[in-house]
Amino acid sequence: MSIINDVKEYLIFVSQVKNLSINTTKSYERDLKKLCIFLNNLNVSNYSDINADICSAWIGDLYSQNNNPRSIQRHLSSAKGFFRFLKKNSLIKTSPFELVTAPKSASHLPEVLTPEDVEQLLNFKPDGLIEIRDMAIVEVMYSSGLRVSETVNINISDFEEGMSFLRVLGKGSKTRLVPMGRFAVSAIKNWLTERSKIHNDNDALFISSRGTRISVRSVQLRLKKMAIKQGLPPIHPHMLRHSFATHMLESSGDLRTIQELLGHSSLSTTQIYTKLDYQHLAKIYDQSHPRAKK
Repeated sequence: MSIINDVKEYLIFVSQVKNLSINTTKSYERDLKKLCIFLNNLNVSNYSDINADICSAWIGDLYSQNNNPRSIQRHLSSAKGFFRFLKKNSLIKTSPFELVTAPKSASHLPEVLTPEDVEQLLNFKPDGLIEIRDMAIVEVMYSSGLRVSETVNINISDFEEGMSFLRVLGKGSKTRLVPMGRFAVSAIKNWLTERSKIHNDNDALFISSRGTRISVRSVQLRLKKMAIKQGLPPIHPHMLRHSFATHMLESSGDLRTIQELLGHSSLSTTQIYTKLDYQHLAKIYDQSHPRAKK
């Protein structure tokens, strides 16, 4: 059984043909390496020897190593994708992972800010170049629901139609076009004025005082500091994306549009925000309906 060589071929396939990101490909590589080690410890040498019981035993082994349910789900997804690849290329007839399931993870709803929290976060006059940049970062992320990785990778040349739209390179190297709100546009223009004072020779929108593209970690630290300064608990960047989606859904109820704006490939991923919306409605009901009050 040349499973290691087949894994290498699969990783080339997901990277070059499916055009998945480097991080996703590396994740598949780590998960499948663990599977290979597990099979080797069992002296399994042929695909025909791998059955559903062995697959389930691997899941149990991952569980015994204190992997959480979400991590085990990811491992299983990696294995299922690999065996689908083997089947498609006629290396196996059926996948032993077909009916294997992972433990369900607890449902954790995303943390979101209220519109009032966002207002409080941005209700200050920036003092100096760095704070002007930070305000532009937050306005962009909240205006368009961007991931922090997408935000730090924005180039000035990515704007279209006088900054009304932004081309975003998302997960899986997929590009989407998102609109920019007027507050975000204004904040970016203010930042561009300051940015021109920094010596640099790159197209990155958000740069450090040294002229280099800022990092994800830098945004995380700056946002935390900004929130505390404004009298709020520490905020992580993804809360702005969750808040964007939740506030949009509360106002419009248009889940499909929000899916497109967030760059989700599946509507089921976006549907978690409907739970937040129902939670919001239930809270209003409990506060307002005379027969709901305890």
